[in-house]
Amino acid sequence: MYQTLVRPVVTNTCETWLIKENTKTKLKVFERKALRRIYGPTKESDGTWRIKSSEELNRLIGNKNIINYIKPQRLAWFGHVHHMPDNSMVKKVYEWTPALTRSLGRPKSMWEDDVKSDITNMKIRNWRDCSRNRPKWKEFVEKVKTSLKL
Repeated sequence: MYQTLVRPVVTNTCETWLIKENTKTKLKVFERKALRRIYGPTKESDGTWRIKSSEELNRLIGNKNIINYIKPQRLAWFGHVHHMPDNSMVKKVYEWTPALTRSLGRPKSMWEDDVKSDITNMKIRNWRDCSRNRPKWKEFVEKVKTSLKL
């Protein structure tokens, strides 16, 4: 129920999300709440009921958490944008750079940098060549999905 109903609704348009640590925390909290509601309490041998712990929930779902679900989708969208024609509106917006200068202080995190860090964490070296070749990029995204055991 969670994988077919709840997760797809929550992760709608997740391909374009910039996932910061506070966002990851909020998503994990939501996921645990939903799973506790779905799986319900556990009846102990003495007849009392208790709420499932986070470790028990992790054992139930394995490595299929919501963050591991979002990463391959973002990589698939990244490759999709990279092999779009140059005159498409999405590619124009993606490659657009504003004429104004940024404000002082620490630079804001960017979606592209976040996805590129995912690619480097997966130890993929030639992602530019791979993203231009649709079948090869699809194979790469499937490899990421299987390495995260979705």
